[in-house]
Amino acid sequence: MDNEQVTVIAYIEIKPGTEDAFKAELEKVIAATRAEAACINYDFHQSADQPTRFVAYENWTSRAGLDQHAKSAHIQTFRQNCAEIFAKPVEITIWKKLD
Repeated sequence: MDNEQVTVIAYIEIKPGTEDAFKAELEKVIAATRAEAACINYDFHQSADQPTRFVAYENWTSRAGLDQHAKSAHIQTFRQNCAEIFAKPVEITIWKKLD
C-alpha cells in the first residue's frame, strides 16, 4: 500500500469560541500542505449545524507521502498551536479507493 494513493478523512472538534483562531491556523497549514509534492488535495469543511466540528478530506499520492506530511514542520507547528483549541483528539482515518 506504500505506493498507492490514499485518502484521509479527519474529524476535528474544537472548543466553542476558538473558531477564528482555528481557522487562522488552518490557513497557514493548508498553504504549506498543498505545496507538498505528494499532496493531491487538502480540503477542510466546517459543519453547517455545529460550528465547532470540522472534517478534513485529503488525497495523497502514496502512504509514504502521507507519512512525510505527518512528520513535516508545518504539521508539528499546527498541532502545537492547536493543542489548546482541540476539544478532543483528532480522529484520523485512512482509506483506499475502490476501483
